[in-house]
Amino acid sequence: MLNGNSPWHLHLAQNLALIFVSLLLLPLSNLILSLSYAFTLCFGDDARRKRQRIRASPSFAPQNILVTGVGMSKGLALARLFYEAGHDVIGADFEPNGVPVNGRYSRSLKKFYRLPKPTAEDGAADYINGLLRTVKRERVDIWVSCSGVASAVEDGQAKEVIERRSHCRAIQFDVPTTRTLHEKDTFIQETERLGLPVPETHNVTSRDAVHKVLHSPKRRSYIMKSVGVDDAVRGDMTLLPRRTLSETYNHVSRLSISRDKPWVLQRFIEGKEYCTHSLVVDGVVKIFVACPSAELLMHYEALPAISALSRAMLAFTKEFVVRRGNGMTGHLSFDFLVDETASEKGAELVLQPIECNPRAHSAVVLFSGMGQEVSKAYLSVLKDDMANGHDYDEQIVMPRQPLKYYWSGHDLVELVLLPFLQLLMGRMHLAVWLRGCSEFAAHLLFWRDGTFEVWDPLPWWMLYHVYWPGQFLASILQRQKWSRVNVSTTKMFGC
Repeated sequence: MLNGNSPWHLHLAQNLALIFVSLLLLPLSNLILSLSYAFTLCFGDDARRKRQRIRASPSFAPQNILVTGVGMSKGLALARLFYEAGHDVIGADFEPNGVPVNGRYSRSLKKFYRLPKPTAEDGAADYINGLLRTVKRERVDIWVSCSGVASAVEDGQAKEVIERRSHCRAIQFDVPTTRTLHEKDTFIQETERLGLPVPETHNVTSRDAVHKVLHSPKRRSYIMKSVGVDDAVRGDMTLLPRRTLSETYNHVSRLSISRDKPWVLQRFIEGKEYCTHSLVVDGVVKIFVACPSAELLMHYEALPAISALSRAMLAFTKEFVVRRGNGMTGHLSFDFLVDETASEKGAELVLQPIECNPRAHSAVVLFSGMGQEVSKAYLSVLKDDMANGHDYDEQIVMPRQPLKYYWSGHDLVELVLLPFLQLLMGRMHLAVWLRGCSEFAAHLLFWRDGTFEVWDPLPWWMLYHVYWPGQFLASILQRQKWSRVNVSTTKMFGC
């Protein structure tokens, strides 16, 4: 993996190679696109049939739902679910470098709006005003925010303005809640204040503070994380202290640590990682799913709802919401590590919350085909049973018989192409590469792509043949270095 110290010519080659792969696979993608349209033309599609059946009901009144972040898989998935449930969906998103996002071409959208992106220089005023204009022009009833990590607080500001100046209700936490949950240090402090378990965590604003913790008599291992958004170090999971004192000092000396750039030292927990996605409306958990996680999560598989781990994570989520009070409304996602501790009863598994994401999670793709149940949960924010003839009960919506999800472009590069380069350079055995090819084939045959739908194939085509090639070209023209990309969130990690 390239980093900020890698020479520019390697970054240039990386971008050109990925653009070439996109061009090479274009004929195959065109064939898949054509076959998808032909299949839908001949046999119709379930999404449209469900939509027409629902809208034919005399008691049904479609709502105007604005979904922001439709360029990301989570926003696109929700837009498709609302469309399937009979509602009119308006999409909006940023379009970095002027490259159109793939979600704008989805059949599920009635209309799409490009939004100005908040900047450190100009603030979020243009973004909030753009959202408000869209809400008023389209007479939006519900705004479903699917923000990325960089605009979470700005969406909290937008919520307060939109709900004050229109009839629209927002699925988004307010600014204080978003700020508290968004930052790693304040989330741990808040969780501890609520009397819930947290891992040992230290806030550090200097290198001396780091070394004081690392060389304490406890002799524990720690992971160091930047409190703010810093793509260059986000994937750094270096275990501290290092094997020798000099290695530890060298590593810490390379990090920018100050009061303006605080970090946290969190005790290393040698356990499996899990993540959750939930919808909370007026302090009640309406939607929930838990699944195994990773530092860069690109494969999704829901834990069984009846599993002990899933029930424990749901119980934590509900308890967190209840103890915090104030009728929270928004998306709430937690990252957990499972810590195995010894007790009188033997080995005991303890859930340790390590981070919170106060926004929608890509795990929402696991609710595919559940448009009516999902939309019903979101519409409960209106508190108007007559709006859709729904009886809003308190049953939590969870995936039923979910499939496994992957992203074909990511797996092609990670499991086939990059290992093939390693094979050619003599750094990998043929058997290892063949195992990767076999895994990729299994995903193609038995898993579902997180973007592709037969009835709505164009967003998948646009993602790999317009959006990403456009971003790679922009990186070349702007001489921007990046270390990796997240295909599902369209996030490019600068370095």
